[in-house]
Amino acid sequence: MQFADSHGVKLFVQSTGAGIPIVFVHEFAGDYRNYDDQVRFFGPNFRCITFNARGYPPSEVPTDVEQYGQAFAVEDIASVMRWAGVENAHIVGVSMGGYATLNFGLTYPERARSLTLVGAGHGSDPARREQFLRDSAELAERLVTMGMEQGIEHYANSTIRRRFKEKNPRGFEQFNRQFAEHSALGSSLTTRGYQMRRQTIYELEAKLRELRVPTLIVTGDDDEPCIEPALFMKRTIPDARLWIVPRTTHAVNLEEPEAFNRVVFDFILSADQQRQE
Repeated sequence: MQFADSHGVKLFVQSTGAGIPIVFVHEFAGDYRNYDDQVRFFGPNFRCITFNARGYPPSEVPTDVEQYGQAFAVEDIASVMRWAGVENAHIVGVSMGGYATLNFGLTYPERARSLTLVGAGHGSDPARREQFLRDSAELAERLVTMGMEQGIEHYANSTIRRRFKEKNPRGFEQFNRQFAEHSALGSSLTTRGYQMRRQTIYELEAKLRELRVPTLIVTGDDDEPCIEPALFMKRTIPDARLWIVPRTTHAVNLEEPEAFNRVVFDFILSADQQRQE
């Protein structure tokens, strides 16, 4: 196993292929394995770098909630890139990983060749913010008191996963089986330290207006909590594209891998061509 050091925390990393690098950043319920389809597709032409966030074994699991948060998520991406000897890369993130990807671009725009943000924005709606925080606190508590398998049951079968379950029951089962393998402590602390404390998409408005990195925003048309944030980012980020995927919920790369791969491939080629002009 290979590990990158991120300010004293070891992060599990895999690197596949050669060429211009793409760093893939996973969602809360996922890990590096969620990008297997993307690594197979992009690997012949790009260097694909996947890793597990802090709190997700075999990465280390800090026991202090203050070791989790948006700033750490950004620095973990930067640390993985340093480990790989990569100066800049295309960054692709889903959900929690999409938030981290966006904030990486805001913090280190010179190191991002492009940003792909998938299903980013959950918890941003002001009218539902308090409910999001209550639900998150309850999830964090269930994980440590009930364990992963029982603690995730409601979350794993929420409405933002329903299309995945309909389209690919076997893939959905595998996804949740892998989810249940995660650290209950790491997932609980991630919820408390990262999910509940991060700024909403709307709170980032001033920074988004200054972002000059080519950005692809992706959301499923049935991923209701993320549609309005996606539209907001499209209107606010100067060099943004928006792809709304029909009959799709949260994890677009898992629900529609072939379409996702083609669209992201074309976007990355376009972004690199734009850099050369």
